[in-house]
Amino acid sequence: MREKAILICEECLSRNYIVSKNKTNNPDRLVIKKFCKKCNKHTIHKETK
Repeated sequence: MREKAILICEECLSRNYIVSKNKTNNPDRLVIKKFCKKCNKHTIHKETK
């Protein structure tokens, strides 16, 4: 059962990415280092509620 998850940048708080995750295998929130277009660098992105 896959679910959509919205990733938000920790520095500028912009919502950049929408990814799908498996809720049964990963019940906790995603934390991924991705490129932010507003910051123009790689930052930590966390899953929002």
